[in-house]
Amino acid sequence: MPTSNNVRIDSERSIYGKPLMRLFTIPIATALMSLTLSGCERAEPIRWTSSELVSELPDEALREQLVGIVNENSGSAREPRMISESKDDFDFNLHLKHGQQVYMKRCVQCHGVSGDGNGEAAKYLYPKPRDYTRGIFKFTSTPYGNKPRREDLIAVVRRGVTGTSMPRFNRIKDKDVNAVVDYVMVLAQRGELEYQLAMEAEAAEELDEDFIPEFIEDVVNRWQTAKTSLTQPLTPQPELTEARAKQGREAFLSKGCSKCHGDDGRGHTKDNIGKDSWGHATRAADLTSGMLHGGQEPIDIYRRILNGINGTPMPGFKSSLQSEPETIWNLVAYVLEVSNRRRYGTKIPAGLMKPYDQGASEETE
Repeated sequence: MPTSNNVRIDSERSIYGKPLMRLFTIPIATALMSLTLSGCERAEPIRWTSSELVSELPDEALREQLVGIVNENSGSAREPRMISESKDDFDFNLHLKHGQQVYMKRCVQCHGVSGDGNGEAAKYLYPKPRDYTRGIFKFTSTPYGNKPRREDLIAVVRRGVTGTSMPRFNRIKDKDVNAVVDYVMVLAQRGELEYQLAMEAEAAEELDEDFIPEFIEDVVNRWQTAKTSLTQPLTPQPELTEARAKQGREAFLSKGCSKCHGDDGRGHTKDNIGKDSWGHATRAADLTSGMLHGGQEPIDIYRRILNGINGTPMPGFKSSLQSEPETIWNLVAYVLEVSNRRRYGTKIPAGLMKPYDQGASEETE
């Protein structure tokens, strides 16, 4: 009797008079076993965990009080709530649960169940995935220190972050993007409230119930304020010409940009090292790589220069350049020119390498 390679019946060998079927090659047996087991096992429920700052509080009653306050305002993984929105909006709560489903499918591997950046893949990645629980986001259209607008988070999801492991999700439905962004805001607001309460508990060794509404109001106000804090250019965008790029290079060298980014934009300086707000080592970008993490459009670069980058040593230049707004556009023109050199095959002139070796002479073309 002919059989396939994966199924063979040997009628000459039997057990208790029944044919012994050599049914399974290893791949088929493994697949069937996995299918059987997956059908029998119930998926583990999603659980949010508290930060180390909370778990290290020595007073168990204080820890329980803190967790209780956070859960009362942020809900649970089973019933997520956004602190800054109505907690009794049935449709919005369903929207958040949908966002959670999208998050668990596409984001949890890197950002972790609780949004703390400690997903299963995180240990293999550099830069590290974003930890939302501090409520800090790098690439915003709002002033330095402000929360992002929803549109900022949607933009990051859609375009990804060039040069990192954050991919672009530009082919998934708007419904999914909007839902997952709101769920990320849930994790961020929950983490932010927890962090503020933990710092207060650590310092005061108690949480005065009379002051809890102030902590909650602070979180709400910060996110609500961001909605109307879009940074507009000080002057309209001009044509970004070669002449502007040359003026931009002069400003780049004289306004302090080259201190970290280097004279050639590569970032090869002794000052190009620091810590970000999450405690990770960080460096100013190599502008010649063509990978501008916060976006490639002129307005993206403009806002990075004007506002700085949250959570990093990159400062904003609004106070120093407000009186000469055209200089900001000149810098934008220069950054675009530098970042496109490799793309267009243009030779990149060498800059000063002295910071690495104070005894070395300057490199020239």
